[in-house]
Amino acid sequence: MTWDDLASTALVGTDRRPYQGDLLADAAVEVARRRAGRRLVTPDVPPPAPEEEQATVGRRAGERLVRILAGEYERLLPEWLAAAAATGRRVPPYVLPELLDRGGRDRSIRAHLGVLAGQRGRWLAGQHPSWAYLLEEPTGETWELGGAADRRAHLRGLRAADPGAARLLLESTWEEETPDDRAEFVGVLSGGLSMDDEPFLERALDDRRREVRQQAANLLTRLPGSRLARRMAGRATACFTVTTGPNAVISVEAPLACDKAMERDGVRAKPPRGTGERAWWLQQLIARAPLAIWGHAPARLLAMRIPEWDGEVKAGWVRAAVLQRDPEWARAMFAWDPIADLLTVLGPEEQQELAAAFVRRHDHDSQLIMVLGGVSPHWREGLATAVLAKIVKLASTQPWNLGELVKLAAERIDPALGEAAERFSPEPAVSQVAAALRFRADMLEELS
Repeated sequence: MTWDDLASTALVGTDRRPYQGDLLADAAVEVARRRAGRRLVTPDVPPPAPEEEQATVGRRAGERLVRILAGEYERLLPEWLAAAAATGRRVPPYVLPELLDRGGRDRSIRAHLGVLAGQRGRWLAGQHPSWAYLLEEPTGETWELGGAADRRAHLRGLRAADPGAARLLLESTWEEETPDDRAEFVGVLSGGLSMDDEPFLERALDDRRREVRQQAANLLTRLPGSRLARRMAGRATACFTVTTGPNAVISVEAPLACDKAMERDGVRAKPPRGTGERAWWLQQLIARAPLAIWGHAPARLLAMRIPEWDGEVKAGWVRAAVLQRDPEWARAMFAWDPIADLLTVLGPEEQQELAAAFVRRHDHDSQLIMVLGGVSPHWREGLATAVLAKIVKLASTQPWNLGELVKLAAERIDPALGEAAERFSPEPAVSQVAAALRFRADMLEELS
């Protein structure tokens, strides 16, 4: 019988189609016969990977990377990759598949993989579609044909190298971009921002999409000489009067309406739930007006009495300090409202000083975690000591509430302070931090 006969008999069953002999045995013989009769096909063999030009990281460093990829201190992977890439060396070949898989799922670690993968990694990426991202180079073709994330990366890279060329590239395709992409692309222009960008951003204020207008207005707020800044200065100064002297007072009259021109300049007409319209409009006018219009240092202004709209004025100052990247105002407003966004305006040392003082006087809550999350690593002794003391205190009062604080301390404290952390307290949570610091110190030593 032919193969088709055997298959059809098996499908309908031997009760309906009697078969003389052992059907399964005969089918097995036929399968073997058909396979044995096939012609051999020579597969296309890719050329071998090119010779490596970089040395690999040391054996211990490679073994530690395997441990991190397996879940041991997994949140330290970005730090390991950055430190290894800074040496110009590559990872061992045996970790490439797992590392390239991670890069496929997590774009944030891709920046260092081009260096760390070496020639073999690029060769593997050419054989595996899921790893092809490693071969992508930012080119004009990326801008024309790439996905949204790849196009943002291309624009960001060009902006860092040539701000004007990046803006011109964006202008060349602006009308064809989707509203979501336009909002994202305008945000990229924050790097290298200058008055050369002002005409383009001014036109973006007429975009139909609110998010685009908001992004453009945020950037124009950082340019005190922009037309938007001048318009906002006029609106804001019409709302207040500063009276100096022994009884210094800031008299405020909130705007009575939000017109179309204000909306064009980034003022949102509809307030969040629980906020009054006039209060909302006042906050936004103050946030977008140049801080110089107040005529006094922020510490002096904070000491003045504001009989009406006090909270709204100060909330506007907080937002203005962040938008305009003004260190003096950020420093003063952090004392009034300690939020992480204000710390991003300041240098690393000052961030740590302010955060340490905040940790010492503030109870443990989500705000404390957010403030610490805004402080750049590596935390030096002052902030490290304040955080470890807070951990010891919480261990006796709220042991269930230690998780994120311990993780932040383990990941952000300077690993050189590991021995100091060990001596600080026998509290198990502190010992956990000290163990992570030892792990990081060894990790960095192996890569040095």
